[in-house]
Formats: sequence, structure tokens, C-alpha cells
Amino acid sequence: MIATELGVSTSTVSRVLNSRGDEAMRWGSPATVARIRSYAEESGYSPNPQASSLRTRRSGLIGVLVPRLQDFVLATIYEGIEEAATEVGLSTFVTNSRDVVELQRARTQMMIDRRVDGLIYGDAHLDHEFLDEVHDRGLKFALTSRRSGNYPSATVDDVKGGRLVGQHLVDSGRRDVAVLAGLPFASTARDRTRGLVEALADNGVDVPSDRIVYSGFDPAGGRSAIEELLALGSLPEAIFATNDFAALGAFGALRDRGIRVPDDVAMVGYNDTPLAEGGAVPLTTVRSPMHEMGRRSLGLLIDVLAGKNPEPVLLEPELIIRRSTDPAAQPRSMPT
Repeated sequence: MIATELGVSTSTVSRVLNSRGDEAMRWGSPATVARIRSYAEESGYSPNPQASSLRTRRSGLIGVLVPRLQDFVLATIYEGIEEAATEVGLSTFVTNSRDVVELQRARTQMMIDRRVDGLIYGDAHLDHEFLDEVHDRGLKFALTSRRSGNYPSATVDDVKGGRLVGQHLVDSGRRDVAVLAGLPFASTARDRTRGLVEALADNGVDVPSDRIVYSGFDPAGGRSAIEELLALGSLPEAIFATNDFAALGAFGALRDRGIRVPDDVAMVGYNDTPLAEGGAVPLTTVRSPMHEMGRRSLGLLIDVLAGKNPEPVLLEPELIIRRSTDPAAQPRSMPT
């Protein structure tokens, strides 16, 4: 229709409307490109995605796997992915794996069946056995939130984030520190814990192994970790939860026992979700650039799809000090 109305070839119209920016100038003069685009806009024309994918062997569709989209951190990361994808003409859809390998495998196959061009995994496990399977099948993917193996990933520098927490606790006079470490197969749990332990060791403080409890990243995980920790003996001077939601579960478990934060024990979380600032006791936490992480992971995947081997993206953490470690604190950030 457009070709007939404007007196140009059908192939020229197709190429112009399926090109981005100045790339369209390859198929016609600036005046011709402008006429085609103007007519398409006025007539409400949009390209047929099925026909386009048959010509290019690309669907323009990106699949995203996360453990649970109800998690604020993962939802925010996905918003960044979706935003960046839209800007370059790609579509995304997301599904949950609940961090179960069998579901990761099934959800990946479902995405393959929908002819995704590539995948972004927000649920990577450190052993990377499943990711090795995906790689061996020739599928293109990148990671977000968690790192694994040598696969391209966009994460926050979690070791540095943990170190910021450790140094802050030492500076505020706490030396007996416990960790609600999260899930043991996740780099976020391992790296944040490692950073804390290293920073304390640099200051001559040891963290005994029984002070590090692995559990879920959610409130239920935080509560069960506190119960396990308290069953082992004395109350520590400070608790570092590697996720704000685990910290909130820990708050509840401590409150039930009449233990006050920060009077009896200091508390630190991670990610700086909205609930961190809005609780009865504002939570000291590490701010993680979640939205940017999502955007950068989409950029990594585009590089992978172009045949490149991009370097990992490591974003900067920021410690936000609030009343859970400093009763007199006005919210402030510490230099990284």
C-alpha cells in the first residue's frame, strides 16, 4: 500500500521501516526516507513482526529468567532490561524459576520454543552446570544480579559492598558480627559475606563459621536464620543480612524475643529497597543500582548477539547509614 501510494518499491519501504535511525539512508535518499516514515506514521502502519522475523531469522524477543518476579530487586532489574530493550526495538518477557534447576531448564526450553533471540538469567548458580548446558546448545545469553563462571554478567560489586558494611561496623565499635548470608549457591550471598569477612579480618576481627548462617533472601529466610543463630548461643553485637527482606524478617524475630535494634544489636541490610527507609527503625543498608544493572545486562546480551565477548559489568555499591546502626543518624552515604 505505502509503496503504491508513494511510487517506490515494496523492498525499499520494507527496508526503511525495519531500519533504525540513519541506517535507513542506505535504502533511499533522505527525502524518500522521510516520505516513507511520515506516511507510515500518518496511516498508523506498523511492521508485521512475524514477516520480519522470517526475513531476518530474528524474532526481536528476549527472554528473562528470575527466581521470583515478586521480589522488588528483581522486578526493578527487569524494568531496566525492558526499558533498554524497548529503546532498541526489542520486546521482552519474564518468567520465574524459583531457583530450581529443573524449572530453569523447563522455562529455558519454553523460551526457545517461543523463538527468543537471546536470554538474560537473573537466577545463575555459582556451579554454572546448567549455564554450561545452555552454552553448549549454542544459545546466546547474559547474566544479571549474579555472576557465574566466565559468562558475561552485570552485577554490583558485592565484595566491595560487603567490605563497606564490615568497615562501618568496626568503625562504630562492633566486633562480634553475625551474617544472615542468603542462599549458598548465589554469588550475591557468597560475595557480600566474603567482603564483610575480609574487611573485619583487615581490622583484626574474626567471624567464626557458626556466626555465618545460610538461608533464604526473603523475610522467612531471615527469620529462620535468626532463630538458628540465637539457638547457638549469645547475641552478637551486629547482624549483617545480605538482603533487605531477610533483614526485615530478622527484625521480626528479634522483636518477638524482646531484642531491640539498635539498642541491643545493630542491623545492616543490602540493596536499599523502599522498605529499608520506611520501617519503624530505618535500616542501614548497601544501595545497589538495580535499574542500571538491568539496562547494562541488556547491553551485554546485544554484544553477545553481535558475536562479541564483552567484559563483565561491575557497578558501584553505596553504604547508606541509618538508625539501625546509629541511633542518632540522619540518612547519609559513605564514600566508596
